[in-house]
Amino acid sequence: MSKVSANNIQIEYDTFWNPSSPPLLLIIGLGGHLIFWEEGFCRKLAEAGLYVIRFDNRDAGLSTKMDQMGTPDLMDVIGKLLAGEKVTPPYTIEDMAADAVGLLDGLGIEKAHICGMSMGGMIAQALAIGYPRRVLSLTSIYSTTGNPALPRPKPEVMGLLLSPLPKGREPAIEFNLNIFRAITGPRPGLDEKWASKLMEVAYDRNFCPQGEARQLVAIMTQADRRAGLRGLKMPTLVIHGDADPLVPMEAGKDTAEAVPGARLKIIEGMGHDLPHGEIWDQIANDIIAHTLS
Repeated sequence: MSKVSANNIQIEYDTFWNPSSPPLLLIIGLGGHLIFWEEGFCRKLAEAGLYVIRFDNRDAGLSTKMDQMGTPDLMDVIGKLLAGEKVTPPYTIEDMAADAVGLLDGLGIEKAHICGMSMGGMIAQALAIGYPRRVLSLTSIYSTTGNPALPRPKPEVMGLLLSPLPKGREPAIEFNLNIFRAITGPRPGLDEKWASKLMEVAYDRNFCPQGEARQLVAIMTQADRRAGLRGLKMPTLVIHGDADPLVPMEAGKDTAEAVPGARLKIIEGMGHDLPHGEIWDQIANDIIAHTLS
């Protein structure tokens, strides 16, 4: 793994295989590390003929932490938003899109296929809107347009995300496992052994709950991107599970309806799952067909 200076921060990234192949930038979601794009998933994409790039967003993994911006009071932010008051986030989804473009600049990549999941899909959408000449294609996985009229996450899932994080390595790992148990769909369900190991590696790699809180405020205050999405001209694939309790399926449909010519794939039984197992093998195939056809 390596670092590049981009947009006044340091971004940790990793690549797979031939830089002369068409580049595919993978953007992870809330609090995620680049390792959440499972290595086997990345290798499958690379073996098909893509130059795969995964990276840590700001405030996560081994990229720069924005601690100078303070730790937000999430309940205060929610209260102000519900009251219709303006909230200024530490940074925006668009700032994170600029980070991703800076990474491409640092790697000398003029254009890339862009794929994001969850918050990463929001960043990917913002990148496509703000920097359309840098985007060969867009893939948005269980993400949203920012449309405020869309259904909200299930209350029990949102409650978990907003719960105080317990102190200590083992309690924190179990806390995060409980979140993934709650958001993973019934098909095929959570691989507990795999997920537990992933959470352990992520905790030991870097533990930054205050960074995740800042990212969450960026999500809560995101713009409605539908008008910008309507102007996109690149090939777009939208993937969503019909059992997603965090970003309901209607958000995927809304994304596909906003982007002219977008293809929508709804996966039965998939929740807000990580790239692992049979469903994600099929998603890899879908990305390959979308980017290399």
